[in-house]
Amino acid sequence: MLLRAPILAFRAGLGGLFGERLLCLTHIGRVSGRPRQVVLEVVDRGDEPDSFVVASAYARRSQWMRNVLARPAVRYQVGRRTYHGTAVPLPSADSGRRLADYARRHPLTAEELMRSLGHAPRDSADYEALGADSEHGVPLVLLRPDDEARGGAED
Repeated sequence: MLLRAPILAFRAGLGGLFGERLLCLTHIGRVSGRPRQVVLEVVDRGDEPDSFVVASAYARRSQWMRNVLARPAVRYQVGRRTYHGTAVPLPSADSGRRLADYARRHPLTAEELMRSLGHAPRDSADYEALGADSEHGVPLVLLRPDDEARGGAED
């Protein structure tokens, strides 16, 4: 139940408690066709307005990652705003650069997370390599709002 607490908070309209640090991603199960939800940490803002970058801690083995690769149409809630958009895996170089930048901004969190996943990055180059490895590392995914949703998020 404790692991579901962030999802329950978002469902109750309390996403604002997390600011822009966490988001709730709703994706469609690739087998079931049913909506699924996961709360993810925001690694970076995207280059476009209302776009966010999240990490797949278990690379392509994450269920949510497998689902968005099969069906990239998603809904994501950040704070109190909800966007309909598309999940797009970042190119390896961009993914690596952004993960290394995240580690510079949040060194303790990044180190703890990577060690819990069995990785032992020592420096920025190690984080870049992990972010660039979509099979065994921690690749990043861009969530960007659909054109008609941009600037018109649901509150």
